[in-house]
Amino acid sequence: MKLIVIDVGNTSTAVGIWDSGVVSSVAHIDSDRQAVFSLVKRLSKRKGVEAIGYASVVPSVDEEFKNFASTVKLPFVQIAVEDFPLGLDYKNPNTIGADRLADAAAAVERYGAPVLVMDFGTALTAAVVTEDKVWRGGVIAPGFPLMRDYLFERTAKLPRMKLGSGKAPKIGRSTLEAMRFGALVGYRGMVREIVMQLEKNFSSKFKCVATGGFAKWALADAGMDFIIDADLTLYGIGLMTSKRLERK
Repeated sequence: MKLIVIDVGNTSTAVGIWDSGVVSSVAHIDSDRQAVFSLVKRLSKRKGVEAIGYASVVPSVDEEFKNFASTVKLPFVQIAVEDFPLGLDYKNPNTIGADRLADAAAAVERYGAPVLVMDFGTALTAAVVTEDKVWRGGVIAPGFPLMRDYLFERTAKLPRMKLGSGKAPKIGRSTLEAMRFGALVGYRGMVREIVMQLEKNFSSKFKCVATGGFAKWALADAGMDFIIDADLTLYGIGLMTSKRLERK
């Protein structure tokens, strides 16, 4: 089965092709839906594309994407909790973000369980799936963009730091170096503590999987045992979409 897969985030949209479990032609587009639609239109002309698989954390744009799908004459599948192939132990499953469901489904499919999957995006999210392949809950914390923007907006002299490249200095010898040290070293400390606490809470050693735009930067030289999987979310969207279509 060949699908166009779309992941709409708070700051960017990822688009790719899911072809029988292989993700390719991935693009990340920042805040430009017309550019996204143009790309999807081009991909829709590829031989064998059967549908669009869609996940979003921005409900206000969902109808626009659904309407666009009709113009390229492809079925539009917005994944939901009903498509989740694992067990759920959660008070209100309908409140779980579709991207987090896709991450967890993909991580178990690719790496097995128990697994702890972290998505380093606008927010940092984590999900725990235990050995019996049941989602047990998760963690939500501020991501790099939120922390950066809050510092910039709520202080008089701190600049808006560039994210996603560069290493932490030995010590901050300028304002930007001090901010970079705080962002990277402090953030890694938060990630490390989350992992340690969850492993303690569940008396389990998790396989740790990271995805999201800032995963590679955040974890570089951090000494933490993470598998970095850049297309994990798109793979999960394709997996959940294909399973729904197969049931029809």
